[in-house]
Amino acid sequence: MSPFDDPDICRDILDGLQIGVSVLDLQKKIVFWSDGAEQITGYSRIDVLGHTCADNILEHCNHDSCELCSDRCPISTALHDAKPMETMTFIHHKSGYRSQVHSWAIPLRDKHGSLIGIIQTFEGDFAMGRPGPDDRSMRERGCLDDTTGLPNAAMMQAHLRELLGTFSELQISFAVMCLEVPDLTQFRSRYGQVATRSIMQVLARTLRNTVWPSDFVGRWSEDQFLVILSGCREDALPAVIQRILNITASASIHWWGEQLSLTALIGGAVALPGDNIESLLQRVLQALHGNEVTVRDRTPLATAVSWSKRSTS
Repeated sequence: MSPFDDPDICRDILDGLQIGVSVLDLQKKIVFWSDGAEQITGYSRIDVLGHTCADNILEHCNHDSCELCSDRCPISTALHDAKPMETMTFIHHKSGYRSQVHSWAIPLRDKHGSLIGIIQTFEGDFAMGRPGPDDRSMRERGCLDDTTGLPNAAMMQAHLRELLGTFSELQISFAVMCLEVPDLTQFRSRYGQVATRSIMQVLARTLRNTVWPSDFVGRWSEDQFLVILSGCREDALPAVIQRILNITASASIHWWGEQLSLTALIGGAVALPGDNIESLLQRVLQALHGNEVTVRDRTPLATAVSWSKRSTS
């Protein structure tokens, strides 16, 4: 008898993988949950075993924040078609932030070829969630925000100056987006500093996980985050802002039995010839607080989104 016939050995192999592995039966009930799945999602075995896909613990959604645990469910599709199903989705981490994962749903068959369930694997983007190799040096030099670990305002200004210089020489387009939390003071007064710190960390991590690796996210002020969108053109900016808005809308924390969230406003502008930091940021803030705003009510986060346009005068 081979040692690999021992089910405990097989479990140890699956638990040793850096990807998440779960197994669901034909009723889409979770019967196995690996160590990697715990690490990526924050949910332990006791949180998920026995629950079905329809319980939507991870709140799978796509880039448009459309939930996938319905007709678009990859597991249901894989069961129905008896074929592997690959997806890129966002999951809701137990800590409250959104994180992008690469997922496969693979039909599981017994030795007779009969379908008996689904193996689901998912791999998180660890590079987005972990500190970079230069983070310690940047922190020692005072370049990072103490609360969120993101680059601070001074670092963002330096990066903007660099991009504006490149734009002036090579016309490589980019845009700047500002996300503001207007009710942060009221939130702190009601729930305290610890809850405020926790929810800003969740919002920061969700924002960083939502943009592309080439984009730059930083803490601009106490109630504002700045995002530099590399290569973003004017015609693409509204859709990018809406995508970021949709994903960050689910940022929340559990606090003494309550599910707490914040209100956010988002505005953005593209770099134009002759721009300096002041002129570019002025248009961003005008978009953020201006009259031309499309309002969308969402749960749990009420939001507003806007973008500046080229002057037609």
